[in-house]
Amino acid sequence: MSVPLLQLRDLRVCYGSRVALDVPELAVSEHETLAVIGPNGAGKTTLLHALALLLPKVDRGALLFRGKPLDYKRDGLAYRRRVAVVLQEPLLCDASVYDNVALGLRFRGRSRAEILDRANLWLERLGIEHLRRCSSRTLSGGEAQRVSLARAFAVEPEVLLLDEPFSALDAPTRAQLVDDLKGLLSSARTTTVFVTHHRGEALMLGDRIVVLAEGRVQQMDEPSRVFTAPINEAVANIVGMEMIVPATILGQRDGMLQVRVNDHTVSVVSGEIPWVEGEPALMCLRPEDIHFACVAGIDRAGPPAQSTEESWNRLTGRIAGITPLGGQFRVKVDCGFPLVALVNRPLFLEGFLKAGNEVNVHFRADAAHLIRRHEGTNG
Repeated sequence: MSVPLLQLRDLRVCYGSRVALDVPELAVSEHETLAVIGPNGAGKTTLLHALALLLPKVDRGALLFRGKPLDYKRDGLAYRRRVAVVLQEPLLCDASVYDNVALGLRFRGRSRAEILDRANLWLERLGIEHLRRCSSRTLSGGEAQRVSLARAFAVEPEVLLLDEPFSALDAPTRAQLVDDLKGLLSSARTTTVFVTHHRGEALMLGDRIVVLAEGRVQQMDEPSRVFTAPINEAVANIVGMEMIVPATILGQRDGMLQVRVNDHTVSVVSGEIPWVEGEPALMCLRPEDIHFACVAGIDRAGPPAQSTEESWNRLTGRIAGITPLGGQFRVKVDCGFPLVALVNRPLFLEGFLKAGNEVNVHFRADAAHLIRRHEGTNG
């Protein structure tokens, strides 16, 4: 089994009496992109600073690089020369774009020819070669962040640490930069830890995702697992499970769990958690997994022909509200418990989705996910 490139062991960081970070174990494999998500104050930036050896002190724990523990004082400078960090706000010198991209190479004592080749390469790859002679003071936010990324990639770091680098950008600029970064990470295969509060960015860029809350790792897994099978209610909220409703386990039937939700019986694929009859649970659903049909009309978004009737749950409810979201609409339905769906404009324009209308709602049994319900949580 290969040794992780980066590894945290038993790390604890306190700010006064508050525990900012408590991570028993976290490993980053070579060439992978690890996305870190969580709410404000979760410890994301502290985690990144710990991986960069930028914390003034830790209360306990160790950072290992290629299996060898690092000393914060003795190894700090040598290690940081193998790492590149890009922050929320671009930290550029009052100089030309070219000089900013070349700066890290100059600090590392590279030859003039190598500096020229690498700086020009990454100016081109980041699409800013036309700005090479421009002053950094004249750049837009997106251009400045491209310069920061070019400077980071140019030194060919063994580890790239990104701390919410797109948070201050407008949506179109941000989307284009994320798309470009995905291609760069794939081609360069640079080991990367990417901190973001944007779920879509984590899903798009991460080979694995770490979910932090209250300074602790709640879940670390492949993106599809984190987003469709959150391990607890905190993770479910962080990854956008808008519907988290109390439920009670009734038992097994035809290989699926039967679950009581309010006055409805719902079929759910059981998953990996063992359940017993009468056990309290929380049923989680994503808005994109809810489908509609008019009660008196045609099933416009029904199950495919090859699926069995038992693999779908069908409920009747009344539309409680509709919110436009650009090209989509967020539709709230009262089924005795709240459901939320996202529908596209063509379906909405059919006209049967109106506040007060009764509708059929259906979702697949494997779209629902059950998590443990503890005392004092969500009912």
